[in-house]
Amino acid sequence: MTDSVYERVLGSDIGLLAPELRRYFSGGHGVGVGNGVFEVAGCRLLILRPLLAYLARQCILFPEYAHDVPFEIVNTPTADGGLDAVRTFHLPGRDRRLEDTMRVTNGRLHDFMGNKRGFEVRMALSISDGVLQMRSDRQWVRVFGMRVRIPQLATVAVSESWAGEHQHVDVRLHTPLLGDWFRYTGSFSYEYRAG
Repeated sequence: MTDSVYERVLGSDIGLLAPELRRYFSGGHGVGVGNGVFEVAGCRLLILRPLLAYLARQCILFPEYAHDVPFEIVNTPTADGGLDAVRTFHLPGRDRRLEDTMRVTNGRLHDFMGNKRGFEVRMALSISDGVLQMRSDRQWVRVFGMRVRIPQLATVAVSESWAGEHQHVDVRLHTPLLGDWFRYTGSFSYEYRAG
């Protein structure tokens, strides 16, 4: 059994998570599959739609906004100790995928986003009252094979909690000028499958 990316960053603090969340964030269980419904998903700001349409082709974000969006996630451990994730949002009229890989770099959690993993975000993790909070603090892009640090264009904030019989996630992208301009939040069930 190998430690997950979260266990390697949190260490013994992983024991502070709600018991139901520990299984999700610990390693050695194989491929994890979740299904649920998000209360909201996407961006309400029309001015950002052209940029988000471009990012949708990269499987990073998407321009649509909807309520009660069916959702699937597949988490797959990688041979080198990372964690690949594919999230599929079943929006009215079309599906959108977000892809990323979580890796541990110098003891910190880094999220490599997009189908080419060209956008990198470093996340700071904390646990409060059994809830896992993740917040971005640095960002990079890959340009012609080079890793280039960029100013933080937006803060990514993730909250993972347990509510009733389901896991609850709330993901927000925020800038001071625009506020929370991209968000998805809702609950899902989760199970591990062999392979």
